Amino acid sequence: MRQKRTLMVMAALAAIPLLQGGVPPIIAGEGRIVFVSNRDGTDEIYIMNPDGSGQRRLTNNDSAEGAPKISADGSKIVFSSKREGNYDLYVINSDGTGEKNVTNSPSGEVCPAFSPDGSKIVYHTRRYDNVDIYVMNADGSNHRRLTDDPGVGGRPVFSPDGSKIAYISVRDANGDIYIMNSDGSGERRLTDSPQLDNRPSFSPDGTKIAFFSTRDGNSEIYIMNADGTGQKRLTTHSAQDHNPSFSPDGSKISFVSTRDRNAEIYIMNVDGTGVTNLTNSARHDNEPYFSSR
Repeated sequence: MRQKRTLMVMAALAAIPLLQGGVPPIIAGEGRIVFVSNRDGTDEIYIMNPDGSGQRRLTNNDSAEGAPKISADGSKIVFSSKREGNYDLYVINSDGTGEKNVTNSPSGEVCPAFSPDGSKIVYHTRRYDNVDIYVMNADGSNHRRLTDDPGVGGRPVFSPDGSKIAYISVRDANGDIYIMNSDGSGERRLTDSPQLDNRPSFSPDGTKIAFFSTRDGNSEIYIMNADGTGQKRLTTHSAQDHNPSFSPDGSKISFVSTRDRNAEIYIMNVDGTGVTNLTNSARHDNEPYFSSR
């Protein structure tokens, strides 16, 4: 049972799809959302304004691409792609130009995220016996292992001040959210649910973490204090809601929902009210992530 659940969580942590085009006009101060869509037949990376306008495709490949994260200043996007046979990490400019493979490893790297200053990239990979969290310079140099996790470690993200990293581990059979210092020290468990807790996202001030959980029977969006206290459910829909990301001002949370049958990107107020659909394609849209500007 533990092995089966671990495999399920690994699948949930795996990289996801993306798309191609130029950069839409920026809505000043409100950031942009990078996301994945297979609306054109393959998983590609797209970008859009926070109101859903200006949706543009940024990548154009036949292979699986996913898990995009845009840098805090909105200038770069890091993502994973299987175009060379196994998953590697790539960085592109936010207009889709300047693509560069920054890992090129046989082990397979997925789920990357920039540090707040854009100088580092955190990610997870299986290089030894475990799936662990690593960090490297944004140019792909100086890879360093941060965890030695007997379970699966994945979905790492930096806190807004760069001092902490939140991530997922299944060392206790189910996926829970952990936090550690950015050098790998001071590891601490934040959630303790009998089901999967996944995809942590820090609020801009670092005091809150949004995540999704299956603890109530289906996938819903939750929020908690950054120390793990005050866990609160935000969505209460019979569909699957997952993959939250805070807006730059902390007042909104984007997320993915299957409430319209296929996966689409929605946005809501931080208290769970005002749910609004941002995408409406015939295929799946997934993995939204806000830039800070």
